[in-house]
Amino acid sequence: QVQLVESGGGLVQAGGSLRLSCGASGRTFSNYAMGWFRQAPRKEREFVGTISWSGGRTYYADSVKGRFTISRDNAKNTVYLQMNSLKPEDTAVYYCAGPCSSLSSPSCDYWGQGTQVTVSS
Repeated sequence: QVQLVESGGGLVQAGGSLRLSCGASGRTFSNYAMGWFRQAPRKEREFVGTISWSGGRTYYADSVKGRFTISRDNAKNTVYLQMNSLKPEDTAVYYCAGPCSSLSSPSCDYWGQGTQVTVSS
């Protein structure tokens, strides 16, 4: 059974940082692009960013570009989302997903349960 499990969410003040992790089990994702998405209260889910199978290419939404960084450790079957300079509008449930079909407009097969990130002003 394929599972994606996010961790690392929490409460942080504006300007702070958090690092989310996404551990995959039940399948090797090292040959596939992986993505991060988020959903704020009363809003639709939105794309955050993706990373290629090798980690050599990344793609980000304009709203997080320059502040968020996606990386991966294929030996650990884990993808990370480093979030810096957090803003209250980054408050959302963050989801890991993969494999994803492309970097810029991904369609992803499996999704984690999400982890809450709350940024206080």
